[in-house]
Amino acid sequence: MDSLIAIGSGAAFLYGIFAIYKIAWGFGYGDMTVVHKFSMDLYFESAAMILTLITLGKFLEARAKNRTSEAISKLMNLAPKTAIVLRDGVEHEMSIDDVVAGDILIVKEGGSVPVDGIVTEGYSSVDESAITGESLPVEKKSGDKVTGGTVSKSGYFKMEAKAVGENTTLAKIIRLVDEATSSKAPIAKLADKISGAFVPVVIAIAVCAAIVWLLLGHDFEFALTVAISVLVISCPCALGLATPTAIMVGTGKGASNGILIKSAEALETLHNVDTVVLDKTGTVTEGKPIVTDIIPNNLSEKQLLTLAASLEKMSGHPLAIPIVERAEASGIALRKSRSTG
Repeated sequence: MDSLIAIGSGAAFLYGIFAIYKIAWGFGYGDMTVVHKFSMDLYFESAAMILTLITLGKFLEARAKNRTSEAISKLMNLAPKTAIVLRDGVEHEMSIDDVVAGDILIVKEGGSVPVDGIVTEGYSSVDESAITGESLPVEKKSGDKVTGGTVSKSGYFKMEAKAVGENTTLAKIIRLVDEATSSKAPIAKLADKISGAFVPVVIAIAVCAAIVWLLLGHDFEFALTVAISVLVISCPCALGLATPTAIMVGTGKGASNGILIKSAEALETLHNVDTVVLDKTGTVTEGKPIVTDIIPNNLSEKQLLTLAASLEKMSGHPLAIPIVERAEASGIALRKSRSTG
């Protein structure tokens, strides 16, 4: 495609320069017939339009790539940059790249799980929504698996690193998105095949057209004009740009919204889907619980909300936070709570 564009626009530009020379020659010798003839053969605007369209397409493609890169960067940012590693009984904070399989890692409350592994000691509620879409934290105890990039909401635990670097679940997800972005859909492969035959055929037609007109007795300028017309009008501007741009925008937009598309082929066949089956509410909801209804029993709604929010005020549980937020939004003054032994 680039060969055809270069030849077409280049030939149109060079012929325009040749036409200007002939116009100048005509003015110099007072031959207005030549001036009139070649003033109709200036193709600068055709060459400029082709290059403008191609450049615009490349610009849009670059923007699509950039958005996809941003989506991949967001996924990469889920993983912490450092980890607390326990070696010889001493805690060392080191780069995540220096963690090896078999290391014992410490994950504190509010910290991210550095790599995939197994809990060896301790207990925690881990927010896995970034990986699974499940809004509620999952309780983890000794022997349970934990995934890199998830967040410990409460608790403290030690874990043994099992998968590090490119072998972690998060790294595989990032690689999946990256491969989907660079993969070609069946229609794109078809476009490549068509281009492979289309370009040499068009060039051959242009040459044959010029030769035929020369054999019919027309001058070289006319034959060259015909050849250039064939090349310019055949430039497949959209053939190599539309499909890759659509794929990159689709996969990038999907990744930024938490939808991972396995390949460009999967994206293309998506239009045949008429039913989507989801296995959890966290997949399609915000992933953040809110209070929707208050159903009191022997109490007013305000009294029940006051008691519940006052009790939950000191808790960091995901279900406690929306109760307190609802009370604060309603302007309810919370009571002091205390624990009894």
